[in-house]
Amino acid sequence: MTQAMFNKTAELINATNSDDPNKELYNDKLWPKELLYSHHMTNMLNRFAPDTDDVMKLGISAQHIERWKSPRDAYSMDKKGYYQWRTQLYQFHADTVCALMKQVGYSDAELERVNNAVSKKSLNTNADTQLVEDIAALVFIEHYMQAFADKHPEYDEKKWLEIILRTWNKMSDHAQKFALSGDLKLPEPLIPLIQKAIA
Repeated sequence: MTQAMFNKTAELINATNSDDPNKELYNDKLWPKELLYSHHMTNMLNRFAPDTDDVMKLGISAQHIERWKSPRDAYSMDKKGYYQWRTQLYQFHADTVCALMKQVGYSDAELERVNNAVSKKSLNTNADTQLVEDIAALVFIEHYMQAFADKHPEYDEKKWLEIILRTWNKMSDHAQKFALSGDLKLPEPLIPLIQKAIA
């Protein structure tokens, strides 16, 4: 693998996510939604695990690649539909990024690593998959948890404790320590709930 291959694939991922018709305002700039998410994932990875190899850097940056092409409302709006959507979405993201990497010339072994991690296989035993989960959870807490709370004012404290604990339990010990170290910007209004959930 060469630096040129990494740079080319990173460009393809960014170009693909730049096609997202959904927009989000961040730091006074309007971003394609999944390009911004990819940006957050890469930045968090550089803060949390800067020595990560380039293969996984690509996988992590593409965790939501082309998500807009598989909308949640294409599945039944119940728990079963949610799990079907989520499972197929993971594999869709993995297939999409692996196709880009293959186009650039990555090996089958490298593609398999990214496929397994992005499709969330073997979470408890695959370090790559756990790293994807850790970065996604940290990004959710810092950038998306407050917006999610604002979107669901009907959720009571019990529901919120469940959501926070579910996110927390997916994270490795290292990610949990990072979240509480002061290196992660916690959503201020939710700090008491976060503290209560993990106590």
